[in-house]
Order: sequence, then C-alpha cells, then structure tokens
Amino acid sequence: MALFLTVLAVCLLIIGGMIAILMTARTPRYRTDPEHLLDLFDRALESRVSETEWNAIAGYPIRHDDYLERVRRRAQRLMDDHGRHGRVARGKPLLDDAGHAELGALRDHLAARTALRQGAGDGRE
Repeated sequence: MALFLTVLAVCLLIIGGMIAILMTARTPRYRTDPEHLLDLFDRALESRVSETEWNAIAGYPIRHDDYLERVRRRAQRLMDDHGRHGRVARGKPLLDDAGHAELGALRDHLAARTALRQGAGDGRE
C-alpha cells in the first residue's frame, strides 16, 4: 500500500508540474524586424533567396509595426507584378529588371529609415 501511495504521489507531482508549466508558458511568436526584411531584400537582389523563403518571410503579416507591414505588402506586390515564379530553381533571378530596381529602392528606403530610427534612439539615452 505504501508503494502505491508513493507512485501515486510522484505521478500527481509530475502531472501537476506539467500542467503548471503549460499554464504559465506563452505561445511563441515570430516577430519580423527591419533587419529580417533587409536581409531578405539583400538576398533577393543577389538572387540568393528561394521562393519558399521569400513567401515565408514576406508572406507573414506584421502586426506590431504599421510601417513594416506596408513595406512587406509593397514587397509582396512587387513579387506579384514582377516575380518570376519557378525560375529561381533554374538559376534565374527572382524578379525582372523593373522589379529588381523597385526592390532596391524599397530596400534603400527601409535601410535609411531604420538607420534614422536607431540614430534617434541612441541620441535620447
């Protein structure tokens, strides 16, 4: 009988601990930062990004920053308008020439804004 109570107590302790951990743990969230988009744009401009990777990053909504969401939507529109779907696997660029130029301008604008915000943040402290 003592063995039964010991096993029951250990099982209840383990199950209770797992329930407590699950109740206090938060759901992991992916948060897209400007650096993620800049890295993606750089690799797209160098034709080193796959369509799957592009869609995974650029296709994920950004809810914490309206500006980044607008940049992401603009990049998605560029892909829809100027993308060459299925050609990346054959060594072709992801975007045509007009899309490449527009993505470069979008990337430069995002980089300038990010640098400006980081500079303003450093000046306040």
